[in-house]
Amino acid sequence: QVQLVESGGGSVQSGGSLRLSCAASGNTYSSYCMGWFRQVPGKEREGVAVIDSDGSASYADSVKGRFTISQENAKNTLHLQMNSLKPEDTAMYYCAAGGPLYYSGGYYCVHESYSYNYWGQGTQVTVSS
Repeated sequence: QVQLVESGGGSVQSGGSLRLSCAASGNTYSSYCMGWFRQVPGKEREGVAVIDSDGSASYADSVKGRFTISQENAKNTLHLQMNSLKPEDTAMYYCAAGGPLYYSGGYYCVHESYSYNYWGQGTQVTVSS
């Protein structure tokens, strides 16, 4: 079992920044992939950024160049630095942990929520124009 607790959400004006954190506890060594997802009411959960245990990260096109995912392995903490925030970034943000998928001859951390079996409770991010 892995427990995930997010923090750092809040309200900010367009162009501002926020840093989300996710504290992981339990059997964290079983989770090769960590990620940040977001969801707005009536829409599917979207993979924002994911990172593997080696530090290789990937981002959704909508946040590339603005968001940075990072992890502190010694502290079992995942971060999401969000800069140049836009109103369309408004959502509930979730931290997730899971395993990689095998395709194209290798194992990769993906942005699909079905690959993640542990989830935090979420933290709200609201960006006003």
